Amino acid sequence: MKNETIKILLVDDEPDILEIVGYHLKKERYKVFKASNGKEAVSKAQSVEPHLILLDIMMPEMDGIEACEKIRTINGLENVLIAFFTARGEDYSQVAGFEAGADDYITKPVKPKVLIGKVKGLLRRLKHIDSTESNILSFDGITINKDQYYVEINKDKITLPRKEFELLNLLASVPNKVFNRETILKTVWGQDVIVGGRTIDVHIRKLREKIGDDYIQTIKGVGYKFVV
Repeated sequence: MKNETIKILLVDDEPDILEIVGYHLKKERYKVFKASNGKEAVSKAQSVEPHLILLDIMMPEMDGIEACEKIRTINGLENVLIAFFTARGEDYSQVAGFEAGADDYITKPVKPKVLIGKVKGLLRRLKHIDSTESNILSFDGITINKDQYYVEINKDKITLPRKEFELLNLLASVPNKVFNRETILKTVWGQDVIVGGRTIDVHIRKLREKIGDDYIQTIKGVGYKFVV
């Protein structure tokens, strides 16, 4: 996907941030749209259907947390990439952001080159979402074959129990996205199955024993993500 076709919605109540960050995004040839509060962000997200939203938290009329939650309920925007871009770096703010449905959390101030690097990292997920080879996920050192139900680690083929495989496949389906525990339970075990709160942790531990500790990262208080 070329940069010229990628739409980014930048949301902040500070005009200087909108101008400066917007300038650097446009230099990369992204199509940039702007909003100055959460309420405007929800409306513009519906009309623009962006690929990525950079969203401040502390804003008038509607804060970023509420805006994120509302955007996640809009048909067609469930999978839009959302990254909070805020000066609030406290752990509880980050947890609240991920629980609201954010894909990432970027703390201000940040150098333009670092921000652009993070944006490019987020947008790389689009290649995996739109991939036509959806039955094979391949990353550095690991391949997940959904057709033949096996995992290859550094060319060594291993077979995982069904739930461990489904858990790994879910996390790897959108690299670097944080999946909360509720989503994992519903997707892997289903809504009608009652399992203990430690079930996910046990399966994660077993997965790490088999594929190594480098691929799955714990986000304290939220859930897990597959790191590439």
